[in-house]
Formats: sequence, structure tokens, C-alpha cells
Amino acid sequence: MGHFEVIPAIDLRGGRCVQLRQGRKEEEIFSSADNPVEIAKKWVMQGATRLHVIDLDGAFQATKNNFAVVKNIAESEGVRGKAKIQVGGGIRSYEAAVKFLDIGVDRIIFGTAALKSPNLVETVVNEFSSGRVMVALDVRKGKVAIDGWRETTGLAAKDAAKEAERMGAGSLLFTNIDVEGLMMGIEPKIVEEFVSAVSVPVVIAGGVSSIDDVERIKEAGASGVVIGSALYTGKLAGLVGLAV
Repeated sequence: MGHFEVIPAIDLRGGRCVQLRQGRKEEEIFSSADNPVEIAKKWVMQGATRLHVIDLDGAFQATKNNFAVVKNIAESEGVRGKAKIQVGGGIRSYEAAVKFLDIGVDRIIFGTAALKSPNLVETVVNEFSSGRVMVALDVRKGKVAIDGWRETTGLAAKDAAKEAERMGAGSLLFTNIDVEGLMMGIEPKIVEEFVSAVSVPVVIAGGVSSIDDVERIKEAGASGVVIGSALYTGKLAGLVGLAV
């Protein structure tokens, strides 16, 4: 299964690193004045082997995006060659995906686009490889939510996961919206069900707030975990680079 990765989240908004509660635009739990490149370097220095970079402006379909910041992170001396980067947030076209892959991003995360235009995922998989494509499923009460979590579909998470695997996604990102950003812990049973539905590696995000959560996610068979709020608030700051 390879080693289990603890992946710091770097959520970008207006060129800064932020954390939102429950993905809501108006609820910032944390916002850093530091340059996101320095934050990325810090996590890599602490031992992160992968970074999870999300362009929130892209996800909320704002007119601006954070491509330049992502490029600076990917090309910075403290990150390039030391850690892999996965990028998501509003990547809804082939051009947008290729633009990121061309600057050395390891894998693109498709969310809403995977459900609305599966052929887009298939095209990128065929042109690059399944390893470069991750499909993110954001789930509320067992059903998939799209468009920045504003709309919940009738699609069951497990069915969507199988569908993404069929499209050729080399990995999946599963976020349980019900616990995301609340730092109240995870729901292990839901994680186990999701991981066992597919044979590709699954990374878990949302609600991870203790070493115990991380252990349980690992035991559920996931390949990694994305940690955001708990890192930035200092709750789990020492966890990056820790071999759990």
C-alpha cells in the first residue's frame, strides 16, 4: 500500500493562506499574513512529502485565481524535488489542468468537474496518467455535494467513488462535510465504507483533529490524510512528517 502520508492543506484565497469553517466563504478560522511559499517550505522542512494546495478563489469561481502563487510554491527551492503537490479548486477545463501539470504539479484534483464532465477526467488520464488525476468527493450525509458544497446531489458516495475509479482516477479524496472544519473528530465507519468501496488509494480530509483520528484513518486502509485547521491552530502542529 505504500507509506501513509500526512498531508498539510494550503488553502489559498486572495494570495494568502486561510482556513474556512465548513467551507463557508464568510467563516475564516485562520488567515496568515505569511507568504504561502514560506508556509509550504515550513511544512516540507518539517517532513511533509506531499502538499494539498487548494485555490479557493477558483473553487468559488471568483474572477481571480491563485495560479501564480501555486506556481511559486511548486517552483520554490524548498519544495521542488522534495515534496509532491496536489492541486484543486475550480479546475473545470483541460487547459486549466494542463497548465498546472506543466508547472510540475504531481496530481490534479477534479471535484465538481468529474461529475459534470467525466470525459474531461478520462482525457487527462489518457494524456498523462491515472496517477496524475485525483477525484475529490465531498460528502454530506452519505451523498455527494458539488459546486463548493452549495448543492447536494442524490448520488451516493460509494457509487460516485466507483464511477470515478472507472473514469481512470488514480486516487480519490474523500471529505466528510458533516465534520469538516469543526475539529471535532472523524466518523471512522463512514471512512471505512468509502475506502473499501474502491481499490485505488483514498486520502481522507475533514474533521481530523487528533492523533487518534489519524490512526483510525490509517487503520481504515486510507493512503493518507489531509490536515488543515488542526495544523494551523496548533492542535496537531507536530504531526507533519511523523510516521504514524
